[in-house]
Amino acid sequence: MAQHGSNGEPKHMRQEILTTARALFIEQGYRGLSMSVLARAVGVSKAALYYHFQDKEELFLAVLNELLNEIEVLIDAAVGGQTTSREQIQALVHTILAWPQEQRAAIRLASQEMAQISSPARKIFHRDYHEKFIGKIQSVIEQGIQNGELRPLNPALATWSLLGMMYPYFFPAHATELPPPDEVIDHLVLIYLDGLAKSSR
Repeated sequence: MAQHGSNGEPKHMRQEILTTARALFIEQGYRGLSMSVLARAVGVSKAALYYHFQDKEELFLAVLNELLNEIEVLIDAAVGGQTTSREQIQALVHTILAWPQEQRAAIRLASQEMAQISSPARKIFHRDYHEKFIGKIQSVIEQGIQNGELRPLNPALATWSLLGMMYPYFFPAHATELPPPDEVIDHLVLIYLDGLAKSSR
């Protein structure tokens, strides 16, 4: 029997709202999704939504923060067992692109839809976005530069270059396909780390 909160709603209702909202935000975008549509999709009243979330912005940020927490765990697990920077970068790319389609597509929301929310909320989210996602990848690259494995390039630019190569797989057209096969991921990592030019040696 489901446990209930003080208002009679099952305690799992908040998570159900978040899960449904993530899928609908991916499909319809921030502005396209109304709380009425979400309420019907979850099978609850709008009042029930507003019991858990003050407004659509708070709900959207909760969806994104849940995603960031998942990414943080994913990245830590991917790089934790690797020794070299190359191995860590390869593990990162493999792990992120092997993520289920909805998670990969949800990453896009953090960059494409942030202009829709208030400036104070955006600043807080960007801080968390860097701490739990971008900054972790940048740390791997910075460590590789420091230990001489990678060229002494701007680590921030190198981070965004890597993300740029993965970004097409965050779009629904690609995210609804099966994860890229290992060969495709390996080629992506090879191009990123070694480039396309033949060595003159």
